[in-house]
Amino acid sequence: YTQYIQKDKFKMVNIRRAEYSDLFQMQNCNLLCLPENYQMKYYLYHELSWPQLLYVAEDIYNKKIVGYVLAKIEDENAAGKPEIHGHITSLSVKRSHRKLGLATKLMEATQKAMLEIFDAEYVSLHVRVTNRAALHLYRDILQFEICGIEDKYYADAEDAFDMRKYLKPRIEKKQEEKKTNESTASQEKKEESSETETKKKHRNKSKKKD
Repeated sequence: YTQYIQKDKFKMVNIRRAEYSDLFQMQNCNLLCLPENYQMKYYLYHELSWPQLLYVAEDIYNKKIVGYVLAKIEDENAAGKPEIHGHITSLSVKRSHRKLGLATKLMEATQKAMLEIFDAEYVSLHVRVTNRAALHLYRDILQFEICGIEDKYYADAEDAFDMRKYLKPRIEKKQEEKKTNESTASQEKKEESSETETKKKHRNKSKKKD
């Protein structure tokens, strides 16, 4: 996946899959832009576990990383039930390269990979309740929905909006659930029928002995 974005002759950015050599620049971008910071081993953990989901925005003139998205796949929902979904760990774009739509492109790239590679049901994320710019991006542009509020989620005790976007059409999800239920019901019916047939055979054998 490679996508070039050009605003003028001085700014041309390449959206591409992240590589190991990008991790230090990704960390630097994070330190410059966000209060939520991570040790290098956390970036390495994501790159080793879900390399398909990490994307960077690279300035093609100086080869500097000006934005990134750090994401992962989880196989359980909040209730502990099996449910494959993606989660955005961190998203950042340097001030010098904002207003280019880079955050949107990075999010679209990782969401596409979540669906096509991992067959994820939805993607979730957390955002500070006071971060209006981020809320505008997620809710108004990327069509995420607010599912709830997590009290004192951040280290400084600020609350977070728990947001979610379904990657599959809800109709498709309902159809899958219906097929699963029908298949389960059919299997149970076969088992009941087989059990009844077995009981009949036992009764017939008992009658013959009598």
